[in-house]
Amino acid sequence: MGKDQLNVEEGDCSEPVSPTGQYLNSSVLSLCIIAVLDSEFPLHDLPIFTLLKDIFLPINPRFSSLMTNDENGAKHWRKVEVKVEDHVKIPIFPPGLSPETYDNHLSDYLSTISMEQFPRNRPLWSVHVIKYPTSHAAGNVIFKLHHSLGDGYSLMSALFSCLQRADNPSAPLTFPSRAAVPNPNLSANGDNIFRTIPKVFGFAFNTVSDFGWSLLKSSFVEDDKSLIRSGDPGVEFKPVVISTTTFSLDQIKQIKTKLGVTINDVITGTIFLGTRLYMQGKVGGSSKLKNEQSTALVLLNTRAVREYKSVKEMLKPGAEKTWGNQFAFLHVPLPELSSVESCNPLDFVWKAHKLIQRKRNSGAVFLTGRLLEWLRKYTGPETTAKYIHSTLKNSTMGITNMIGPVERVALANYPVKSLYFMVVGTPQSLVTTMVSYMGKLRVTIGTQKDYIDPGKLKSSLENAFRMILEATQDVD
Repeated sequence: MGKDQLNVEEGDCSEPVSPTGQYLNSSVLSLCIIAVLDSEFPLHDLPIFTLLKDIFLPINPRFSSLMTNDENGAKHWRKVEVKVEDHVKIPIFPPGLSPETYDNHLSDYLSTISMEQFPRNRPLWSVHVIKYPTSHAAGNVIFKLHHSLGDGYSLMSALFSCLQRADNPSAPLTFPSRAAVPNPNLSANGDNIFRTIPKVFGFAFNTVSDFGWSLLKSSFVEDDKSLIRSGDPGVEFKPVVISTTTFSLDQIKQIKTKLGVTINDVITGTIFLGTRLYMQGKVGGSSKLKNEQSTALVLLNTRAVREYKSVKEMLKPGAEKTWGNQFAFLHVPLPELSSVESCNPLDFVWKAHKLIQRKRNSGAVFLTGRLLEWLRKYTGPETTAKYIHSTLKNSTMGITNMIGPVERVALANYPVKSLYFMVVGTPQSLVTTMVSYMGKLRVTIGTQKDYIDPGKLKSSLENAFRMILEATQDVD
């Protein structure tokens, strides 16, 4: 470690690394989040260094800290002096090319940085400024943040702290409402008491069943190899292709209202149907329809709160601990597709709704958390990280989503046209993420390069959404 790069302040251990932070930055597992901002205007004069020094670094001490071991081997966040120039990359592409050609350069660049490991002698983040026009934007700002710093909720809160409303910079950002849906089975006068007993037994059965299945899936039972799961060892070290597609939130809400489900159910059903369409034998050169056993790991935010809080609120002493990694995985099997001609596209939305609701209404998530704590206590964080790695590796795909601002936002007075993010470093051939912004839902697909065809998968997802939207028109 060079003194010109970092000045470690002796004895300044700001805080211990949480157990989950240790799992996500171990010898067997290293996950990162890549967030991409599409700029409406060229970024030639973006004051990126000032932005990072004055706004980004003060957000959280972890952005100025190293993950180090103390004399007992325990991991701590140690405060250091940061030289922001070491964290900023401004790549040089060939000049004078078409936006479509720069699309390919951006894709290759994202693939490259997704595989790069952070230096051990610097805090675990980097920023990349792309000053070339693609078919989607006049330029891009890319944040790469290690997952041990926090989960998507924490890191997106930090990112939004760097943004302002484009129409009124002094006004706070607003986000779509996530009001709770009343439970029709609960009654103020208790006249549904006779429904409670079967619900308790149902909860207990679901808990045992889901926890047992999760344990088997994480330890022994792998999904079948398929057109969206290579099953290759070390798949997390292979190049990934990041592509996106966009859906209208108004159309998603129209489907949601007609079917009586959630927005997450609609888009999850779309992903399930789209991947099954892609997995047809036609894609593999055969007309035979296959339904391999495939499981999606749906990321669940386990916080009691759902709406974003400011980072200042999240870090207040004595405040509810909302910063960090507070999430769990739900194992959700992909519904089978009998045939394209005879299938009802809405079945995929209803099945997604039923499966996710069932798994949410069990104690399996709690028991899994207790299991991880037991593994950490008696076998150490590395063994626990291996268990989480196996959980990811044995599944087919990951699904996670975030809520973005309602209004147009700007980064240092540069309006953001759109934004998206991807989780990289997972031992999976396919990861899908979603984020809402200005009435649109941007779906991002991370696919193993040269194994999954990202263009055909994207078309399959768009076709699935069209099929679901059209089928909804016949629902009364």
